[in-house]
Amino acid sequence: MRAFVLDKNLKPLDPCHPARARELLNVGRAKVFKRYPFTIVLQDRTVEQSIVHSHRIKIDPGSKITGIAVVQEETGRVTSALEVSHRGQQIKNALESRRSLRRGRRNRKTRYRKPRFLNRTRKPGWLPPSLESRVNNIETWVKRIRKVCPISAISQELVSFDLQQMQNPEISGVEYQRGELFGFEVKEYLLAKWGRKCVYCDTKNTPLEIEHIVPKSKGGSDRVSNLTLACRSCNQKKGSKSVEDFLSKKPELLKKIKAKTKTSLKDAAAVNTTRWELYRRLQETGLPVEVGSGGLTKFNRKVRAIEKYHWTDASCVGKSTPKRLLIRGVKPLLIAAKGHGTRQRCRPNKYGFPKAHAPKSKFFQGFQTGDIVKANVIKGKFAGQYVGRIAIRFKPSFSLQLRTQKFDVHPKYLKTIHKADGYEYQS
Repeated sequence: MRAFVLDKNLKPLDPCHPARARELLNVGRAKVFKRYPFTIVLQDRTVEQSIVHSHRIKIDPGSKITGIAVVQEETGRVTSALEVSHRGQQIKNALESRRSLRRGRRNRKTRYRKPRFLNRTRKPGWLPPSLESRVNNIETWVKRIRKVCPISAISQELVSFDLQQMQNPEISGVEYQRGELFGFEVKEYLLAKWGRKCVYCDTKNTPLEIEHIVPKSKGGSDRVSNLTLACRSCNQKKGSKSVEDFLSKKPELLKKIKAKTKTSLKDAAAVNTTRWELYRRLQETGLPVEVGSGGLTKFNRKVRAIEKYHWTDASCVGKSTPKRLLIRGVKPLLIAAKGHGTRQRCRPNKYGFPKAHAPKSKFFQGFQTGDIVKANVIKGKFAGQYVGRIAIRFKPSFSLQLRTQKFDVHPKYLKTIHKADGYEYQS
């Protein structure tokens, strides 16, 4: 991955090789502007004194990870590559936790208040927060790259998944309108599918209850493929356990149940839902936006004999892909969305009752949770030099998070090298 370069007026120039960046820093012609992505500022150069080539941002949107590549259009060189990990599931879990806490509090304190309905409005193009975060992450990184690299165009993979065909590859014609439950009610369908008996203990001629294979508390859905039938005792025993834990001593039965279930389609649905909103926001940048299908991306990658990764898929998006892509030596910057903290001041226990209150302040001794620091620990069990992300406490003992371990460190040993910006980096 090449280093981004700015002139002395902070205008973007062509990225340079890391060795060239080190040389410029050593002789004092440049200074470090930003650590992630690594960017330097030239002290004696302006855009008018340089030859600047056009670059293209290429995006392969995904539900969990989005690949982004910056390609120099004239030479076909991939100058930078990013893989952004989204936090959509974390946001969904946090909202469900907040909903349950509020519901419990309102039932305790305002049980006689009349319910309010239809008093919320949503703006056009509204997306659920878990999906909105995916679009915002991509939009954020497009803006950041444009500030440090001369970008002239954008390419986006605009793909649509056929969810019914993913479940049933042989579906056709009127079957699309009929669906899986045509001619059935849900309970009758499940009785026919699971043989009118408890799926866990094979009990027949007893009242059966509809049961979620993947519990809703663990992200399971109400799709009919996630439903089965169980007697009351088995349903109570399983509770909110995962089916793997509940049937850990019955591997044959677990294999049989999994063979009848279907893969979750929430990732494909997330991409389908956000693709046009992402396209609209990319158009708002004022740059020309090219779109390409997933089939074209795969064809470009196969023809050029490139291995499949998120960032290599991104570099092959669209018809603008050069005949020869120079990707040798490119190592993507791995980026994980971490958010900007929480507004929740009251910390509840597992029953929803308050147990602690978080301070309003987000800074302590000049540090903030999420700062990437260089630690020079002089003595003790963890003596040495480290680079990692910190979580502050309002006492001189911070938590330093590394890739493989986590330990406490005094702030006097820390030096900030990258301020918290909502993301964690791994090069």
